[in-house]
Amino acid sequence: MTWLVTGGAGYIGSHVVRAFREAGLPAVVLDDLSSGHAEFVPDDVPLVLGSILDTDLVADALAVHGVVGVVHLAGFKYAGISVERPLHTYAQNVTGTAHLLAAMASQGVEKIVFSSSAAVYGTPDTDLVTEATPTSPESPYGESKLIGEWLLRDQGRATGLRHTSLRYFNVVGSATPDLYDTSPHNLFPLVLDALVAGRTPRINGTDYPTPDGTCVRDYIHVADLATSHVAAAQALADGRELERVYNLGSGDGVSVAEIMSAMAEVTGIAFEPERAPRRAGDPARIVASGELAARDLDWEMRHSLTDMVASAWVARQAH
Repeated sequence: MTWLVTGGAGYIGSHVVRAFREAGLPAVVLDDLSSGHAEFVPDDVPLVLGSILDTDLVADALAVHGVVGVVHLAGFKYAGISVERPLHTYAQNVTGTAHLLAAMASQGVEKIVFSSSAAVYGTPDTDLVTEATPTSPESPYGESKLIGEWLLRDQGRATGLRHTSLRYFNVVGSATPDLYDTSPHNLFPLVLDALVAGRTPRINGTDYPTPDGTCVRDYIHVADLATSHVAAAQALADGRELERVYNLGSGDGVSVAEIMSAMAEVTGIAFEPERAPRRAGDPARIVASGELAARDLDWEMRHSLTDMVASAWVARQAH
């Protein structure tokens, strides 16, 4: 019952690996460490160093470890940079996924949970995104994730591959102090790093049509996310029918100003954020319903905003 977690040395992937272990399910990690960290992988979990673009390496890992399914988190995830590096983004996220699927087919591995993204929706014209909301990605990153979903769909039609894709928004917090978000682009590490360095965090845009004038987004705790990845894998292993895609959303969202207030309260560092102009392309509000995932994938917002900030702060202080 071993599952391969691609990108399992990254921030989200390492939490998924821990969740598998807690559920009593063996896991093996494949990661090229381009953004992951070997120390994030538990000592008793095998780590295969390499890229999903290496079909033979992936096929060998599947065979050697007796893998029955894959949780696919490996990829290039920076939407803004993807505009500057589209070929790199497509190579990692589209070609890489195709190579992974080829390796799975060669070894008879017929189950996959795919880490997709809310970026497939672009700027939706609705207050609450559902799985029926039209997709309209606005970056090579979002496009690559949507194409990844199509690859799974088409491989399912061709070979019977059993699959589901999880679309999620802003993942924050930490389940344990030794795992933390090291992204140079995500809001939580940017704010915490600024506070530690004595700088003032910045809000981009305070004149949006929202209750406090700042952008509203879905922020979800990484441990809750990891739980639903395991639930999806177990459902596929049990032969249960799943939807092709699921949103892992909060249903209500949090504003950037609310996050800044929580940061000040939790850290004990009083500050008044700098107010900067809007960034081009930032929509006022993107919030998703998680009803389908709650029905099928044990999805639940188990952590409050304070929990999210506090766990991220503890992990940041530990490093």
